Amino acid sequence: MKFVELKQKSEAELQEELDGLYQEQFALRMQKAVGQLARPDRVKKVRRDIARIHTLINERKLAG
Repeated sequence: MKFVELKQKSEAELQEELDGLYQEQFALRMQKAVGQLARPDRVKKVRRDIARIHTLINERKLAG
């Protein structure tokens, strides 16, 4: 997800997106542990999306 798209979302929507990404990250970790990970590149993308959301939340806290 792009940073510009995330900037347009509200705080509640960001938290909901973050929860979904954490669930997906957990599922990907379990698939990797079992050896059934179909798309290894998705792990990196999910991790970066989580970081983007955290960055935006922190920027909003510092700004206001």
